[in-house]
Order: sequence, then structure tokens, then C-alpha cells
Amino acid sequence: MNTTATPVEVIDGPRHGLGFTEFVAIVAALMALNALAIDVMLPALGDIGRAFSIADPNERQKIVVVYLIGFGSAQLVCGPLSDRFGRRPVLLGGLTLYALAGLLSVFAPTMEQMLLARLLQGIGCAAPRVVALSAVRDCYSGARMGRVMSLVMMVFMTVPVIAPSIGQLILFVAPWRAIFLMLTFGGFAMLGWCLLRLRETLPAEERRPLSVATVLGAYRTTLATRTTFGYMLATTLIFGALFSFIASAQQVYVDLFGLGAAFPLVFAVMGLALAASSFLSASLVERIGLRPLSHWALVAYALLNIVQVAAVLTFGSNLFIFTGLLVLGVFSFGLIGPNFNAIAMEPLGHIAGAASAMLGFVTTSGGAALGYLVSSRFDGSVLPLTLGFACFALSGLAVVAWTERGRMFRV
Repeated sequence: MNTTATPVEVIDGPRHGLGFTEFVAIVAALMALNALAIDVMLPALGDIGRAFSIADPNERQKIVVVYLIGFGSAQLVCGPLSDRFGRRPVLLGGLTLYALAGLLSVFAPTMEQMLLARLLQGIGCAAPRVVALSAVRDCYSGARMGRVMSLVMMVFMTVPVIAPSIGQLILFVAPWRAIFLMLTFGGFAMLGWCLLRLRETLPAEERRPLSVATVLGAYRTTLATRTTFGYMLATTLIFGALFSFIASAQQVYVDLFGLGAAFPLVFAVMGLALAASSFLSASLVERIGLRPLSHWALVAYALLNIVQVAAVLTFGSNLFIFTGLLVLGVFSFGLIGPNFNAIAMEPLGHIAGAASAMLGFVTTSGGAALGYLVSSRFDGSVLPLTLGFACFALSGLAVVAWTERGRMFRV
């Protein structure tokens, strides 16, 4: 397995044709489409289950899981396409599919057709995710890329802060299908913004031929680069914890803790913690370094989850203890996620589209599968969830230690 790959230094600003603030905002919005498509509908899972006569609460999670499967797997196609044809055509096509699939969800008459629509929406959202990360790598590298990704994380995390509340507000005034109509409008709005404002960030002379051998070669390079592979695997494990919470949140806070319509407030607190830590990361990463900052945060995350398990075993499923430790864990995640992405992408600027695709596919699909494995074990307590959190955190720590050959706190 290769330990390094030569990074390609790239120019700043002129490639994307925007001011720095608008570039961060548009990348954040593109990445936030995924969070919006998941979080805004969480308050409606009960209504959707009743509408389609789904009695098992765990079965309702398929609406989230099938979306994540489409979102993760389609990135393997979008990445090479964007390396060959440029970022814009792939982005605009994906946004169109995302919006139209939202419209299909509005009129889906059965659960099967709803799941198909969600799968298509996930496939459509793969392009914005791949292109957003690839465009950042096209224009920035190193600690600067880490700073941009932290700022992107800070901005786009306002979506999970407000999305469940938006979904709940829509449910107060309209049926649950109106949520998917809102996703349709959001997709078309992003399509217009990108069409009018975002330039192509991959020049024609840097594009790669599209062939099976080229694509497989790019994926082989991605997986054979020790740094990329290790941080991709660690991120997958951390995402497993995140996705298990997202899939279980409605059951935990509505069914177990009895928060009812107030449960989106929990997401607001989580989102604010993540946005705050991402802002802190953007402020510190160029001074401290990608690795020391994210590695210390990972150690803290693992310790917090061990404490969480001990607290559940001692006090049972306590709303305030569970949520308090969860907020601290989410704060740690904000120092881990964007920096792990930057470290993973750093060696592979010459195949940024394919690398971003493989990174997105493994972390999202793998994280969704791990998350479903844990969330489907919900038994009326938070113990399965906290055990999953702890296992994922400790495994991620072990993977990073292996990747860095024990030298975890070097700059």
C-alpha cells in the first residue's frame, strides 16, 4: 500500500469565479442538500408510516437508509464523470434529478414507490456532494483546504439546526407530502444558483479520459494510498455513529423520552454544537495543524462515548445525561470530520473527482450500513446506541493509529 501520493498545488479564487464567502456558501449549500433531504422529514416518519400502514418503527427507517444507499453508491459514477466532463455538467444533472425525485415523492401512492423516489433522490444528491468536495480540492490544498472545509461545515450545519423544525412547522399547516414539495423547490433553487454563478473549476487540460481502466486505476490509487484509505475508514466508523443517531432520533426522543413535537429542538442544539466546533476548527487548523487538532478531538470523542456507556449502565436512559454527553460528542465530531476529509483528499488532487467519489461512497454507504445495524437494535433504551457509539469511536481511533504508524500528533 502506498503511503503517499504527490499532491498537486492548485490556484485559488479564479477557478471558481466567486468571492471567498460566496464560494464557501455555495459549497456548503450543495453539501447541505443531503442533510436537508434527511433531517427535514424526520418529524414526519410517524405520519408516513401510518399513511403506508407501516406498523414497525424500525421499518420506517428504510426511508432514510434507502436514500443513503443511493447517495453513497452513485458517487462512484459521478466522480469519474466529473473528472472527464468537468464539474458543472455533472452537478447540474444531479440537481435536476434531486428536484424531480422530490416531486415523485410528493405523489408516491405506495411505500415501494416512495422508497424508489428516495433512492433516486439520493442518486441525484450524489453529484452535488462529489462536485462540492472536488471543487474545493480543485481550488485549495493543505491547511487552507482544511480551513475551507471547516467553514463549509459551520455554514451547512445550520441546516440540521433548522431542518427538523421546518419539517415540524410544515406538518402544523400541511400534510407530510408538502415536505417533499419543499425539497423539490430547494433543488431547483440550487440548480438556478449554480447555473448562473458557479464556474467550471476543472480546466479542460486537467481532465482525465473516461475508460474502465482509467476509472479502476483511479479507484485503485485511492484505496492503495495509505493516508486516504485509513482516514476514509476512520471517517466511515465515525459516520456510523452519526447515522445511527439520525435514524434512531425520532424513536429515542419521541417514543422513549416523550418530547413529542419538541424533539427538533434537540437537533437544533446538536447543530449549534457542530457549527461552533467547525468554526473553532477553521480558526485553529492553520496554527495547530490538521492532524494534532483532529486526533486530540478523536481521543476526546472516544472517552466521551465510554463515559456515555458507563452513565447508561449506572443511571439508565436519562434524557439530560444522554443528551449532554451527546452534545459534547457532536462538538468533538466537528473537529474531526472536515479535517479527516482534508487529510484524505490531500494526496489525490490529480484525481479529485474519483477520490471524492470513493471517499463519499465508502463513508456514506458504510456509515449508513453501520448506522442501520445499530439503530435497528433499538429496544426501548439508549444502551444499544451508546454501545455502538463507543465501539465505532474506539475502532476509529485504532484505525488512525495504524494509519499514522503510532505517530498521531505530528503536524
